[in-house]
Amino acid sequence: ASFNNEFGRPNLGGYFRTYEQEVGGAVRGYHKPIMIAGGVGAVRDQHANKADIPSGALLIQLGGPGMLIGMGGGSASSMATGANTADLDFDSVQRGNAEIQRRAQEVIDRCWGLGDRNPILSIHDVGAGGLSNALPELAHGAGRGERIDLRAAPNEEPGMSPREVWSNEAQERYVLAVPPDQLDAFTAICERERCPFAVVGVATDDHRIQVRDALFGNLPVDMDLPAVLGKPPRMTRDVQRVSRPLAPVNLGGITIDEAVGRVLRHPAVADKTFLVSIGDRTVGGLCSRDQMVGPWQVPVADCAATLMSFESYAGEAFAMGERTPIAVIDAPASGRMAVAEALTNLAAAPVDALNRVKLSANWMAAAGAPGEDAALFETVRSVALELCPALGVAIPVGKDSMSMRTRWNENGRSGDVIGPLSLIVSAFGPCADVRGTWTPQVRTDLGPTALLLVDLAAGKTRLGGSILAQVFEQAGNEAPDVDDPARVGALYKALAELRDAGLVLAYHDRSDGGLFVTLAEMAFAGHTGLAIDASTASADEAGILAWLFAEELAVVLQVRERDRTRAQAILASHGLEGMVVGAPAGDDHLTIRREGAPVFRASRVDLHRAWSETTWQMQLLRDHPMLAQQEYDRILDASDPGISPAVTFDPAEDIAAPFIAGGARPKVAILREQGVNGQVEMAAAFTRAGFDAYDVHMSDLADGRISLDGFAGYAACGGFSYGDVLGGGGGWAKSVLFNPRVRHEFERFFARPDSFALGVCNGCQMMAELKSMIPGAAHWPRFLKNASEQFEARFVTAEILESPSLFFRGMAGSRIPVATAHGEGQATFDDPADRARVIVAARCVDNYGRPAETYPLNPNGSPDALTALTTADGRFTILMPHPERVFRTVQMSWHPDGWGEDSPWMRIFRNARVAIG
Repeated sequence: ASFNNEFGRPNLGGYFRTYEQEVGGAVRGYHKPIMIAGGVGAVRDQHANKADIPSGALLIQLGGPGMLIGMGGGSASSMATGANTADLDFDSVQRGNAEIQRRAQEVIDRCWGLGDRNPILSIHDVGAGGLSNALPELAHGAGRGERIDLRAAPNEEPGMSPREVWSNEAQERYVLAVPPDQLDAFTAICERERCPFAVVGVATDDHRIQVRDALFGNLPVDMDLPAVLGKPPRMTRDVQRVSRPLAPVNLGGITIDEAVGRVLRHPAVADKTFLVSIGDRTVGGLCSRDQMVGPWQVPVADCAATLMSFESYAGEAFAMGERTPIAVIDAPASGRMAVAEALTNLAAAPVDALNRVKLSANWMAAAGAPGEDAALFETVRSVALELCPALGVAIPVGKDSMSMRTRWNENGRSGDVIGPLSLIVSAFGPCADVRGTWTPQVRTDLGPTALLLVDLAAGKTRLGGSILAQVFEQAGNEAPDVDDPARVGALYKALAELRDAGLVLAYHDRSDGGLFVTLAEMAFAGHTGLAIDASTASADEAGILAWLFAEELAVVLQVRERDRTRAQAILASHGLEGMVVGAPAGDDHLTIRREGAPVFRASRVDLHRAWSETTWQMQLLRDHPMLAQQEYDRILDASDPGISPAVTFDPAEDIAAPFIAGGARPKVAILREQGVNGQVEMAAAFTRAGFDAYDVHMSDLADGRISLDGFAGYAACGGFSYGDVLGGGGGWAKSVLFNPRVRHEFERFFARPDSFALGVCNGCQMMAELKSMIPGAAHWPRFLKNASEQFEARFVTAEILESPSLFFRGMAGSRIPVATAHGEGQATFDDPADRARVIVAARCVDNYGRPAETYPLNPNGSPDALTALTTADGRFTILMPHPERVFRTVQMSWHPDGWGEDSPWMRIFRNARVAIG
């Protein structure tokens, strides 16, 4: 999470699985963990393919230096834990430097932004094998050879041997090819971004690789490239299937009450706020659907949705699926269910068609363990050659790790834990309009409604590998499966028709925890009770348990009662049944009845507390325990109205339109320093308001390429300048205070009577450190580590107060939800008396409109929940939240029905345009 936040990419999806169980005489579990990272983005067609690398092209390493990393022989990620020496395992640990990778990414962005003048011909990341793999692949892919100067590669550990310099796996590096005549342009970009690079070689025509070592005066590598990267001999493995005796799940003596309590607390089912809230979900400003759902911000979203641009509603959706515990019973079924779960999650978004969905398949297995190779072969064959072709979806990308086994010796006794065969599937699909993405939030404000179960398993209730089985220390012998792939295709067609007709109010899939968890999460998101009808379950308690907790493939839809018959007819036309399984209930309880007889009843608050207990316990251990308790206790307020916006103006009114019509576009500097990552969305917001936004790096000011004199104002953006190593914004501020040229630029800018400035997040921290230079800012606080001691990514409500700020004119009294994402936002005054001397422009409020006194509605612990400050003349304003990430309604995690294109936050940028005149 820390790396991702600092690098500046939104973290919008994921999964969390814990597992350890003895099955068939073997201990299965994740003593060796899985961590999945992936992403989706858009590439211009002209940059999608590597260009030819002519002979004489320069080969460049971009990014950080080499270090003694990844020299573990097989690399720890590819060897069973315990099979390597401790020193080699340590050398294989991948260390991360997000700030240097951000600088490298900025260089790449500046290059492709040049269009046809892009100096990069071909690019390759440095990963496994280090330069010894990346550079040969770069040349071989273009049919070239290469001459490499080993000592030209930046190196942080000069004591490394030539082998270590050549093969270390230090990350945050790329290799790329650049024409010699474009080296000066490339150099200028790297220097502007302060990103290290080095010319390490040249492409040749002879298909050979020569690595010269000037230190020893020799050629440690001199061979034909095809010998390095040609096709290896085909591997043959002689493997055998292993059949293990497994007992069916025994439900004897298990009550519904006990099952509910245990299942809701299982980490794979339970509330993931402790993970979700520490990951930035809004950076870049192109996020439309994140994990947090509804006005109560419950993390139950089925998928994520992102936008293609700041102007349209087109975008992409992605979702994940994994059903790894099933593999200990039926490995191919676990693979099929992983694919199906990813697709039923993705179906919440308006993906154009199933055949446009692409999958990423990440395989993990304990190769060499009895039966695991055969299980892997059968699962790959089933998924890749049978299920996906039947569904019409492609798997163009994936990864694997064949070392999911841990061995150790302790007190003369050996231990062996084998990970289940694990397929983690990510599904991606295009959306013409991401606003059509459904969430699990049950609506209680649209009249009578019904919940329909669309069962893709034809009534089966197999419990093998289920959470119910696990929490009662069982495995089972019969697992859920995709018995009829055609039903998945039919579901997509039926949902498309339902979406076009506008019939669906809420959507959720059935997976971990079964139908009960599906319905409970929908109730939590909607802050409502449910009346659940279990009449189709068998009459005995075992039958009801199976009906409630089986994890067969299915989805639940909420529709208006008046639309129910029509919705069921549409489903039936595609061969599917929409069975009524319940409806919202006004008593704030979840009540299950079978043929009218109650079989279970519990308050929604108690169930939500049970579901959130895991997050609470994790936060007690990791974060500030008092604040963890405050967040957990918020669930006790059954009458909490949720986020309750109040807007005192018309957000749709473009008050800047007359000025834009005049043709004048004042220049605004979008100011950033190395590590800043919020400049694009800031530029988009100011551009929409009628400004001409310029990308201004602090190096531009330091080197005299740009002066602030020509700008009406500047916006200092969010991110992690200098990795926040000198405190939030501290390094950025010192790059002003201790550089005479830059200091003079800012002093002149602040002294002008017609200038303005906005500081957001990291820019807020930076400007607070410059308060001695800013007229009227002498009493501003510093912004220190959040009271929770964690990075806080939240969607909170800010109340605009009466103040002279030019940005907030005409907005006083409004309460508007806004994204926050920062680790150091707690306002701290050097002199307590300064609190009364500052002009507060905005503060965080709770869902009742009162100043937020408790966490997380006051996410950083600032006194009086203050979150924005201004000066007496209103020209300079700083705030910790991110209005630039939610200036469009579609960017908001939740908003009231009826809000148009512009969110209320667009007004602050238009106010700035009006103030310029």
